[in-house]
Amino acid sequence: MGAPINKINSWVETTADMIIDVRSPSEFENDHIPGAINMPVLTDDERAEVGTMYKNISAFHARRYGGAIVAKNISQHILNYLQEKPAEFRPMIYCWRGGQRSNSFARVCSDIGWQTYILEGGYKSYRKEVLIGLETVVPKINPILISGPTGTGKTRLLHQIAKSGGQILDLEGLANHRGSLLGLKPGEKQPSQRYFESLLLLQIRQLKLEEPIFVEAESSKIGEIQIPKYLFKLMKTAPIIEITMPLENRAKFLMKEYQYLQTHSQALYNLFDAMFYRHGEEKTSNWRELAKNQDWYELALNLIQSHYDPAYKTSSMRKQRDVNHTIMIDNGVNDEFKKAAQIVLERYKREFTGYE
Repeated sequence: MGAPINKINSWVETTADMIIDVRSPSEFENDHIPGAINMPVLTDDERAEVGTMYKNISAFHARRYGGAIVAKNISQHILNYLQEKPAEFRPMIYCWRGGQRSNSFARVCSDIGWQTYILEGGYKSYRKEVLIGLETVVPKINPILISGPTGTGKTRLLHQIAKSGGQILDLEGLANHRGSLLGLKPGEKQPSQRYFESLLLLQIRQLKLEEPIFVEAESSKIGEIQIPKYLFKLMKTAPIIEITMPLENRAKFLMKEYQYLQTHSQALYNLFDAMFYRHGEEKTSNWRELAKNQDWYELALNLIQSHYDPAYKTSSMRKQRDVNHTIMIDNGVNDEFKKAAQIVLERYKREFTGYE
């Protein structure tokens, strides 16, 4: 008789040592429980092959062939990833609906002697939990926006607030994008919309909802990622702390923050292509020439004046809204952001809550 296999209704109920997602790699990449490890019992190609056999031959032939592949893959996962796990090891396993794939893996783990958990309803129940969570938890947060034009160091200040003991919601970090046309590093990609929402809910659940949460002002999309409507609605009415910095220093700061673009000319040219419709031939050709000549300061200055500042002034997050506090940054050095973070936290404590 094997160790117990326990059915649980929510992944947060368990204290399992490892969360194992046994779905195919493409299913896993689209979304998964944060922290889960992908150990597919069927790869994408194997899953398609079994499905074709089920449709064209028979269910029996498909189950017989699929069962052999599943057994082989589970064996490889045990040998390659779980071989050194002790007798006390307790995995939680899930598949698409909590059916055959997760049960097959769980039975092997049980026979080994590991107490195992299976998520009832699988990924589908988890995804439903995320959607309900976003709808019910997000409206309870108290966001305060860190705003300011491009090149003023909003992200730097946000991270310094966290280092100084404040709570932050790092949307750009979760979306792996800096929130502008310059925002995606060459060779990297954003998470799927679903996985972004999984990460977002996980981060929010780790915060104290009754206390302020500092968020960088964004448009409704960060790259290709859509900010959930419940959160964006709160952001549109949240108090605003705006950062200012002299124009010339903003250009220098922008050069440092996006230094990787200086070695990836094609990424810059793709950026100019995306801006052609809005700015036309003359401006985009000038920007290409500046990049070709490696005149990075002039390019940064030109982009700020011609593109980013006009866009900021007309953005939905900034237009016709009062600024609660203004923070002046001069050169954008670390000490300035450290002092600014302390000022922000002190002003919030005093003026937003009334506590000294």
